[in-house]
Amino acid sequence: MIRVCVLYPSGAGIRFDMAYYTSNHMPMVMQKCGPACRRIGADLGVSGGAAGMPAPYVAIGYLEFDSVSSFESNFNPHAREILADIPNYTNAEPLVQVSEIKL
Repeated sequence: MIRVCVLYPSGAGIRFDMAYYTSNHMPMVMQKCGPACRRIGADLGVSGGAAGMPAPYVAIGYLEFDSVSSFESNFNPHAREILADIPNYTNAEPLVQVSEIKL
């Protein structure tokens, strides 16, 4: 099982509409990817590792698939449409990491 993490860095001038992200964007991604997308999730950053430190990421999104090939074959045909939706909820430049779930 793999997890695709989409990290949205925080910073001055960064906006992020979590309501749009969780109500529109992530459900749209899950619908486009079909049952191959096993699970979605979203976190809103609230603080850094030390008291009073800002969160390094304003938000993090998660998609889970059985394998990298499953992710690629189900996401890539819709990538243009999915990526075109990003300006509707943020002006942050997302970072992506694909990881194998171990626990």
